[in-house]
This record gives sequence, C-alpha cells and structure tokens, in this order.
Amino acid sequence: MSDLSLTARREALQRDAATDVAPFRPFAALRRLPIGLYSSLGLLAAWTLASEFQLAPALFLPSPVTVLRQFAIVATDGFSNATLAEHAGTSLFRVLTAFVIAAGVGIPLGLAMGINRWVRGVFDPPISFYWPIPPLAYLPLIIIWLGIGETAKIALITLAMLAPIVVSAQAGVRSVSEGRIQAALSLGATRRQVFTHVIARGALPEILTGLRIAVGAGWGTLVAAELVAATKGLGFMTLSAAQFLVTEVVFVGIFSIAALALTCLAAVRLLERLLTPWKGKD
Repeated sequence: MSDLSLTARREALQRDAATDVAPFRPFAALRRLPIGLYSSLGLLAAWTLASEFQLAPALFLPSPVTVLRQFAIVATDGFSNATLAEHAGTSLFRVLTAFVIAAGVGIPLGLAMGINRWVRGVFDPPISFYWPIPPLAYLPLIIIWLGIGETAKIALITLAMLAPIVVSAQAGVRSVSEGRIQAALSLGATRRQVFTHVIARGALPEILTGLRIAVGAGWGTLVAAELVAATKGLGFMTLSAAQFLVTEVVFVGIFSIAALALTCLAAVRLLERLLTPWKGKD
C-alpha cells in the first residue's frame, strides 16, 4: 500500500473522529444566553455589593434580600390597608381600561386622519399640542373637570396613551404604497376591500408599534394618576411608602410596576407576531 493511500486513510479516520466526538466547549452555552441577562445580573451584583459594603445607608439603599423579604410581607400582610395583589389589581384595571378606550378611539381616528385630509386638519392640531405636555401639567384640569374619582384617573392614563396610537395609525396609512392601492383597484376591488385588505393590513405593523409605545406611556402615567385621592394602587402604595421613608416598599412598588409593564409589553409583542407574521419579510 502506497504512502499516499495511507495518508488519505488516516485523514478520513481523523474526520470521522471529529464528527463523532464534539469538542468540549464549557462556555458555549453561556454565549447563547441573552446579553440583557448579563447586564441584569451585573446590576444585581453591583446592588448587592453596594449594600453589603454599606456604600449607602440602608435607609436609601436596602439590600436585595431585604427587598425580597418585603415582597413577601406586603404580599401577605399588605401595606396601606391592601395586599400587593389588591394594589396590583387596581392599577392593572386602570391601565387596561384606559388602554381599551385609547385603542378603541385612537386606531379609527388615526386611520381616518391618514385617509382624509379634513379629519387630519381638524384633529392633528389638538393632538400635536397636548402630546408633548407631561400628564402632571394637565392633571389639575382633569381634576377640575372630572373630580377625584376613578374617572379622572382613567382619563389621565387614556390621554397619555391616545396620542401615540393616533400618530402611529396615521403613519401606518401613509406607509402603504400607492402602487398596492392602484393594483387592488385595477383588479376590481371596492373601496371597502381596498381599505380592509390593503390599507388597514399595511398599517397594522405601525399600529401595533403605537400600542407598545402607549403601554409604556400608560404605566409611566400611573403614578401621576394615583397622586390624588387614591386608596389603592401600586403608585399610591409607592408614594405612601416614600412619605414614611419605607424604602423597601418603594422598591417593591417600582419592581411590581416594572413587572406588570413588561408583561403587558410582552403580550403586545406576541400579538404583533400573531397578526403580522409577514413583517420584515417583504
């Protein structure tokens, strides 16, 4: 047998061995983890070290273990005459109610503003005027007009959510190409069919993006909405704890609001994947 054939046979055996036995890579699994997980763990480690070495007084920066223990206490014994579940349920009801109202009004209005210039001319100035104003600025007017009950709180959150939904729906209509509309008309589609199957479908990704922005705006306005005459709610609980310098409960309220907000955002993202599977594939 020649040296060439022996060399070829040896190389073949080495290739088979390489395919049968995968190389040992101890950090391969770690590389597949999300980058955000590392940053979150880094922040948690920095927080733990700062509290452990008492870089800040415990009154200002309690340890993660203390906050976790306070979670259990508030969940079972409650704070400000309500448990954590009751506070969270009240806040979730306010935000979801405002979200339904804002989406029910904002999506049709934004579509109409994108289609009809008269509708856009009537509603664009007031929406553009109030959108940049912080909710705390027009909260006194809401209280004067609607009182201090649940209606005022839901109205404030609704206004914070309405503008991004309207603007996104309007931008979605403008993003639909004129060629698709003309192609549908040339194939015999009615105006209703063009609106339903071309305009509304083409605007759907922008609308869902606006809904995600509105969810963030709604949860960001929750604390302002619960400033006045509230007896339950995560924002009310957080503000009450801050007044009595119960910093652990303040952290509990902040993390609870963040958890609910992230859950709502995840739900909208899931809805986006279900309703617009073609997004990014055109």
